[in-house]
Amino acid sequence: MAFYEVYSHPALIRYKTSFCTRATLFVAVVLCLTYVPPLLVAYRSQGFWLKRSTYEEQPVVRFQYQMLLVGSTGVMGEYVAWSTFPNFNRLLGNNLRIPAVSVREQDQNQDGKTDRLILQLAVPLKAEEQVYSVQLLLTFSYQLFRMSTVVMQTLALVQHSSSVPGSQLFVSGDLRLHQRTPLPHRGLHTSYNVSVVDGASPFASAYDLAKIIGSYQERNLTTHLACPAPVWTAGRAANVPFQINVEIGYPVETISYRPGFWETIKFAWIQYVSVLLIFLWVFERVQTFVFHNQVLPTVPVPASMLKHHHC
Repeated sequence: MAFYEVYSHPALIRYKTSFCTRATLFVAVVLCLTYVPPLLVAYRSQGFWLKRSTYEEQPVVRFQYQMLLVGSTGVMGEYVAWSTFPNFNRLLGNNLRIPAVSVREQDQNQDGKTDRLILQLAVPLKAEEQVYSVQLLLTFSYQLFRMSTVVMQTLALVQHSSSVPGSQLFVSGDLRLHQRTPLPHRGLHTSYNVSVVDGASPFASAYDLAKIIGSYQERNLTTHLACPAPVWTAGRAANVPFQINVEIGYPVETISYRPGFWETIKFAWIQYVSVLLIFLWVFERVQTFVFHNQVLPTVPVPASMLKHHHC
């Protein structure tokens, strides 16, 4: 008559000893060697505590219709300028040139967030005037919501110069975020929600581009225009306006932030357990070998005998 296995289960054996024995000391040492070294290994392998992490978010960007334009028209410091700030325009005198402005913002993927700014300026010039360089400052409202709520005002500087007088400047790039320090993982941050240009000031120093940019760059959060290569077109006919065409995209940004307590613990726990499993597997077999072969004297008691004893 043939037999075959229909079911199996391991037999539980308990090894008993008194409190002050070598077996008790061995178990205490094994417990220490099982749980403490994985913590040291995980900690010394770098990155145990998660100090910085990142996430992706497309910011909510709105053009604020604030502009400051300065164009060089000669080698003797001659220039033309214009801005959306009346106090600055009053300081320009005969250097003021009011352009025709066209602004359009696009939501290309219809997600409710603006994706692109298309800006066109036609700057009227006198017949004898030629443009050799252009500086155009634009301001934006910039907001983040996914983790930290950030509301701030930022800028982009469009600039180009050439030894050859031009008729048109074309710039296409992205408004990119720059962080000096990571953001907190939550909270409201509005410390930079102030105008980057003091349009109420009657003094010319308030509209100095060097001072505006210098003060702006002291911030921890800024934006800049990432532009591969501006296109400068030479050869302007007399009485034809100088054209400035700007296209700025608002891409998805990778935001750096400081994780909270629970995210840090979760990350550390995963690293610790991944190492601990190896130690548990090794020392489980070490203890089985030691007690099964009575390397250290103990009293083996099958679980079935304990049940009968209790009955």
